[in-house]
Amino acid sequence: MSASRFAQIPAVDVDPAGVFKYVLIRVHSTEDDDNSTDIVRGFAWAEYHADIYDKVAEEIEKLGGFDCECLGGGRIQHDSQKKKIHVYGYSVGFGRANHAVATEKLKARYPDYEVTWADEGY
Repeated sequence: MSASRFAQIPAVDVDPAGVFKYVLIRVHSTEDDDNSTDIVRGFAWAEYHADIYDKVAEEIEKLGGFDCECLGGGRIQHDSQKKKIHVYGYSVGFGRANHAVATEKLKARYPDYEVTWADEGY
């Protein structure tokens, strides 16, 4: 599978403002074991981290040639007025995501933002 197949999946999709749960998902190619990418998804509508993972994994797997794995979760505090994003906390069901990885993805998506993370908080 070419990298361009992964290009159709945005690395980051989070709500524009608020405090909400997020998950870090590894998307694998089902045709090439060595090919994968990590994506960040966070939405205020989700009551549980699994709600986000289940919906996103279903959408991506429908594209064909992809398999998803949840690497963990946490919370995102997104202040679009101040251009700040803070990543913290954990998921009871999936465990703590690697916030450093999620932060790098968010920095790439929001280059003019201050993006920080901490292991503290829920």
